[in-house]
Amino acid sequence: MSTDGLSVDAGVRTLLLLMPRMVGRIKRVKVPEQLQSLNLAPRHLSLLAYLLFDGPLGVNELAARLEVAPATVSLMVGDLSRRGVVERREDDADRRRTIVAIAEESREAVDRWLARGARAWRKALEPLTPAERLLFVETLQAYEREVLAEEGEEAEG
Repeated sequence: MSTDGLSVDAGVRTLLLLMPRMVGRIKRVKVPEQLQSLNLAPRHLSLLAYLLFDGPLGVNELAARLEVAPATVSLMVGDLSRRGVVERREDDADRRRTIVAIAEESREAVDRWLARGARAWRKALEPLTPAERLLFVETLQAYEREVLAEEGEEAEG
C-alpha cells in the first residue's frame, strides 16, 4: 500500500475485494468440538468474548456492552448456563446482582475459538497509534451503519 494514501474509489475497490475474503476466512474458523453441538449464534460469540477478555461481568454490564436489554442477556445467559458454557452466581456485595463467568470446563474451548482472531487483530492494531485505532474502529462501525441503513435496519453497536 502506498504511504500517500488512497482515493475513495481505490479504497472502496480494495475493501470490496478484501471483505469477502475476510468473511470467508472467519466463516471457516472451526468451532471447537466441545461447542459445535451448541449452535452458538454471533450474539453468543460477542457475550463470550467480553467474558473471556474482561472476566466475570454482571448481567446489566453485559447488556450495556452488547447494547441489548438486560432481559435479552438474561435469556442468553440462561441458555448458555443450561448448556454448561457459562456459570451464574450472586454477587457477594449485592445479592440482587448476577455475575456471569465462563464455566471452567468450557474456558479452554472458548479461548481456542476466540484466541486466533484476537491475536490477528492485536497484530494488526498494535502498529497503529491510539487515534488511528479509533479511526479504524469508527470506520468499521460507520460501514456497518450504512449497510444496515440501506437494508432499513439499525446497527447494534
